[in-house]
Amino acid sequence: MTIAEMLNQSIILTLLGMCVVFSFLVIMIVCMNGLRIFVHAAGLDKEEPKADVASAPAAAVDQKAIVAAIATALHEKN
Repeated sequence: MTIAEMLNQSIILTLLGMCVVFSFLVIMIVCMNGLRIFVHAAGLDKEEPKADVASAPAAAVDQKAIVAAIATALHEKN
């Protein structure tokens, strides 16, 4: 096998490999878009509202933890 034949074969293999990778990327993009459409149509993309700590009522806050934090702060100050 001559050098010209090996170079020709290497170019063909390089182009074939690039085509395989490109086609896989196209298939992956199509599948991801299909999944996005499915999730949106099924309504699975809606997030539940999270409870905000600032809007929590005072009774829900652990009073013992607050007292312990204040006592620790006062103790460290002295």
